[in-house]
Amino acid sequence: MSKTILITGASKGLGKVWTEAFLKQGYQVAASARNIEPLNDLQSKYGDALCTFSLDVTNREAAFEAVKKVHQHFGKIDVLINNAGYSLFGAVEEASEQEARNQFETNFFGALWMTQAVLPIMRQQNSGHIIQTSSILGLITLPLQSIYNASKFAIEGLSETLASEVKEFGINVTLLEPNGYDSDIWKGEFNSNSIPAYDGFKKTYAERDLKSSFGSVEATAEALVKLVNTNNPPLRMFLGKVGLPLIKQHYEQRIALWEEWAEVSEKAHGN
Repeated sequence: MSKTILITGASKGLGKVWTEAFLKQGYQVAASARNIEPLNDLQSKYGDALCTFSLDVTNREAAFEAVKKVHQHFGKIDVLINNAGYSLFGAVEEASEQEARNQFETNFFGALWMTQAVLPIMRQQNSGHIIQTSSILGLITLPLQSIYNASKFAIEGLSETLASEVKEFGINVTLLEPNGYDSDIWKGEFNSNSIPAYDGFKKTYAERDLKSSFGSVEATAEALVKLVNTNNPPLRMFLGKVGLPLIKQHYEQRIALWEEWAEVSEKAHGN
């Protein structure tokens, strides 16, 4: 059966690859971005199956209006993919108030507004699938990406809670956990305030060859098509081969440390 998919951040990188993959499946896709010109090639190729529209997800009113129009246009919304986002680089101390707020406005609040907007429709349908593009950096952290890390940790908490609240309405929630991919998100913004005390650390960190483990954006298409077609989607799904081994290592270390302090923790409970 044909599905109707609404995806944000669809003009490039993972978002555009997924948009085309869904169109190839014969799905109807509503694709948004701040700049939709890069979607013109898909619009020409797929015609009425693709509805593109400009959207700033940080504008709650605009997000609700966009969801309403998509529902009116296609008559249903089976899947929402919150993919709009960007990365902010720099040490914790270097982030200005506005830079930190802007990061959260897009990566967290943008997804929240779109999720709130689509939920009444999915509840009425008694079906739906909300997919949040998180990151393995929503489960562990890397230095110099503190605000980005925090925004993804926030999405994790929001979405895991959401999954427990909406299951009875036939709505599923999935957190995508991509490892690094060769996409524009890693060409993100840098903190405007640079503190010389961190220069040495930044230099050492920059010399690490992290990009050698990056995956191919195009390779994710098959996984997304399979995800939206499954009847029992997972709460979390890794994209790439780096995430799961890395997370297992980190969580084993965390558990070992918690167990080391278990006696102190238990005494803190009282009687």
